[in-house]
Order: sequence, then C-alpha cells, then structure tokens
Amino acid sequence: MTFEQIRYTTDGPVATITLARPDKLNAYTAIMGIELAAAIRQAGEDDDVRVIVLTGEGRGFCAGADISGGADSFGSGGPNFAAADRPREEGGGFVGALFESTKPTIAAINGAAVGVGATLTLPCDVRIAADSARFGFVFARRGLVPEAGSAWFLPQIVGLPQALRWCLSGAIFNADEALKGGLVSEVVPSDALLARAHEIACEIAENTAPVSIALTRQMLWRFASEPSPAGALKVDGGFAMALGAGPDVREGVAAFLEKRAPAFPGRIATDMPAGYPWWDR
Repeated sequence: MTFEQIRYTTDGPVATITLARPDKLNAYTAIMGIELAAAIRQAGEDDDVRVIVLTGEGRGFCAGADISGGADSFGSGGPNFAAADRPREEGGGFVGALFESTKPTIAAINGAAVGVGATLTLPCDVRIAADSARFGFVFARRGLVPEAGSAWFLPQIVGLPQALRWCLSGAIFNADEALKGGLVSEVVPSDALLARAHEIACEIAENTAPVSIALTRQMLWRFASEPSPAGALKVDGGFAMALGAGPDVREGVAAFLEKRAPAFPGRIATDMPAGYPWWDR
C-alpha cells in the first residue's frame, strides 16, 4: 500500500511506522489516522514482522492535530475528522488497530507529543522518549475533551490522580516528568532513541513465541481493568493447556535446556488456539 503521510519500512522482524509530515511537526490529520490504522494492520498480517515501532520524522513526534483550518479544524468537515476521498476507518481507527494488534508496539517519542500526538501513543505497549520530548494533554485548553480513548488508556497507564493532574491543567511537560509519572518507561538521548527502540524490539523478537505474545498482550490489556481475576481465570488455563501440548512449548523448553536461542514454529496466522478471540464469544 502507498502512503502519503506516513512511511512504512521493515528491518528484519521490526516494522517501523514513521509519521511523515515533518514540516508540520507531523501534525495529525484524518488521512494520517487512516494510513496509520492500515499500516498497523499490514504489520499484523505479516508473519515476518514481530514488533511494530512507531515514531515521527524530523524534530517532532506529533505536535497535535492539524489546526491549519483555524477554529474550524475540529468540525465534522475539518482535516482531523474527514478525508474527502477516503472512508472513515472502521473498528476504532488507529486506536482500535493498536489495541487489537497481535504484535507488540513500541512508541519511540522523538519530540513534541501533544494532544492526539500524546494520546496515539497510549495504546502502545512500550513508550520510550528522547530527552528532548515534550508532552501535553492540552484538550481543556482548546475547549475539547480527551480523545482517542485516552480517558480510559491514560488512567490505566499512570493512575487516575496523575491522569487528572495532566488533563485538568493541560500543561506541557518534559520527558523527565513523563518518566516520573509513568507515561514512558525510559528516557534516552535523542540520537540513541531509534537504536534503543530497535534493541527492545529485537529482544522480544529473538526470545519469545509469536503466538504467546499475541495472547499475552491481549490478556493484559483486556483483563487489567476488570474488578476481579474471574475473567482471566476463564481463559488462561485453557490457553496454557493448548499451548503446553504444542510445538512452541517443546521448542522453548528444549532451547532453555540446550542453552540456545529458540526457533518457535508457531505462527499467528495459523496457530492461535481455540477460544481466541474470547471477547467475541
């Protein structure tokens, strides 16, 4: 697929999706959202891709929504919600694509991540930031509300008190505050950011089973906010038994005993266990 506002590249088991409007600090548009969802799904359908890295081109990650249309930018026909020649993405757009991904996702935040630029990182599994990164949940300062599901994602990640502090003030904050507040897991020098993201991605790709990872990220995201472990207990035993009788576990145990890297044979396209997806039943 050809993209206009993002770039999609692969390097071994890692697919990198780069927001590519550097002259606008990668400001978000509806076209970018549609393309982002399509790229995430493209990576999900490629068994050679094990991890997705999301980053921005130039000195910004995503400086928020494109407000080149002024006060009309957020209307129903504005550039952030409508693309004249493309249908709205079904299934929750890029948020749904990230949340439902069978591949782990890493946001490598290389600069300003404000408004939607901050919220589009929340469904990612790992967020790391350059020391030059800046963040802001600025919606109330624009007369808006937190979007892209962030009223659910942000408290899940950083806790309700911290989410309230950032959203009620709408203030811009730096990478150190993001680290202290739990929004990112580490802060690295700007020139080391993508290398570090690739290192994390390769650690996952080289040591874990694709089917196990697909199940694990869905279980953690979907059960984390439930009031009891009852839902998890309904499915984890069955998955453990199904995988335990399969070739991935035999390979994982053999690799451990033989002190070598594993070569897991299971593939997401063909080897997901019965009962998945459990939330559709």
